[in-house]
Amino acid sequence: MDLRQMQYVVVLADERSFTRAASLVGVSQSGLSAALRTLEAELGTALFSRTSRRVEPTAAGLALLPFARSMLAQATAGRDAVVRATQALSGVLRVGAEQCLGVVDVAGLLERFHRRHPQVDISYLQAGSHDLLTGVREGELDVAFVGTTDGLGTSPAVELGRQPLVLLAPPRHRLATAPGDLAWADLADAALVDLHPTWAVRGLTDAAVEAHGVRKQVRCTVGDVHALLDLVGRGLGVALVPRHVAAKPEAAGLVARPLPADAPPWVVSVVTGGRERVGSPAPHLLELLDVPDDADRPAPVPRPVAV
Repeated sequence: MDLRQMQYVVVLADERSFTRAASLVGVSQSGLSAALRTLEAELGTALFSRTSRRVEPTAAGLALLPFARSMLAQATAGRDAVVRATQALSGVLRVGAEQCLGVVDVAGLLERFHRRHPQVDISYLQAGSHDLLTGVREGELDVAFVGTTDGLGTSPAVELGRQPLVLLAPPRHRLATAPGDLAWADLADAALVDLHPTWAVRGLTDAAVEAHGVRKQVRCTVGDVHALLDLVGRGLGVALVPRHVAAKPEAAGLVARPLPADAPPWVVSVVTGGRERVGSPAPHLLELLDVPDDADRPAPVPRPVAV
């Protein structure tokens, strides 16, 4: 068993989809499948049960999973220890991120960066994507993790991942129990719990609904994902959110339904200011994402924990 195989096991177990897992680790689906078949042959048992619609870990796969995570964590800690012993980086790293981006664990990334470069002071701002992009343009932030493709301008940006949008509703709401697929017109009279306009998903859903001739009926505006889930759970309205929000423990009692097929995806990118400050630690943060600091086009990026 090697580290790459362990990475494949972890990502596939988390994603339950060969398509998403292959994209996250930066290999073809056939390459991912072949590597897992080799590991299964070596162990003499199936690690995943595969159907046409879903992938599930078997009992053997679930038994292997904590050891796979441990191997990856140990390898990461080893690499970080080597970097810490051989590099003496200092200065200030100014990072911003929107809350609950889903496709990237910003807190985990900053933790790993701090382990590698303990002498660097980290300034971390959590705000809406549009405010973060302003911070990058005005030189107040070195790096921003945002959930929008609008307003990027000439700032270098690399796509980290994307997810579909879903509707979240209380279990007894009419949209939770409506038969058939949802249509945009179904939202016409629905009260919404929505995020502040500076949040990327607000602009994304505003534009999608308006493009189909529907006017949003926003009852509550919040600046926090957990407050949004709380209000939806209390029956104050429904919400349009990226799919990963529906998987949060706070959403356990809610019903998630796909939006119409032409709904735009939620796209998460890392954005930099282009010209870095002299001695800026920002490129060293991007190294942990395998993102070149001068990149200007989307590329598949492995999860930080897996390298």
